[in-house]
Amino acid sequence: MAAHAAVPARRPAHLHGVVLPAVIGVLYGLYAATVWRHGGPLTWGQLWLGIVSAIVLAGALYALRTYGRALPREARGVAWGAVAGGAVGFLYSLSGASVLSSSVLGLVVGLGVGGAAFYLFYTHEDARGRPAPY
Repeated sequence: MAAHAAVPARRPAHLHGVVLPAVIGVLYGLYAATVWRHGGPLTWGQLWLGIVSAIVLAGALYALRTYGRALPREARGVAWGAVAGGAVGFLYSLSGASVLSSSVLGLVVGLGVGGAAFYLFYTHEDARGRPAPY
């Protein structure tokens, strides 16, 4: 019996795991607070808006990247479209645009991203939802 213990295997840190959603969330939160300022001084409300929107978007991206494979490709495409459309529509509404124009822009972006995501998933998976062999 050896007197030493084996070194546990380390998992490599992947960029898309935690780092990329966090960076995108922070940038989105900063941009949301900047858009809501309209050139005025920074207030606590704008700061909290940026923090909350950063956490929500980063959490949604992390959840889609981590647990998205459990969904069928159609639902996964809809989920990516909903996150993208909601994020763009929310940012546009902060600029002072009407609710109708913000909703239409979010819907158009969501349909485009959802369609593109579905196409990507459909062409890169086999019939059972597994990555296609190359």
